[in-house]
Amino acid sequence: MIQITINRNSSGFIQSFKISGHAFFANRGKDIVCAGVSAISVGAINAVHELTGITPDIEHDESGLLSCTIPDGLSGEVNGKIQLLLEGMIVSLKTIEETYGQNIKITFKKQEVE
Repeated sequence: MIQITINRNSSGFIQSFKISGHAFFANRGKDIVCAGVSAISVGAINAVHELTGITPDIEHDESGLLSCTIPDGLSGEVNGKIQLLLEGMIVSLKTIEETYGQNIKITFKKQEVE
């Protein structure tokens, strides 16, 4: 199962997300759940970089791990753009979860104190 954790700060802004595991929907190279999650998440990271000029802290490996952390201290305008892009990513991932819930699980965590 693909596990997705979305971490929000105490203000509700997305601070980071982590994706790990495998969907096991189909054989490697034919897994539409894995391909969809990968396309959405990597596309969101690329959009953040391209449209805001901000490069998130990214960790990625062949085991299926993708971790993305948004830097601190951004202006309100830039952070607003990043939040909109990442909220769009979440909407798309939730759409996959609705159909393929046995292969993907999204968890939301909120930091209580900053």
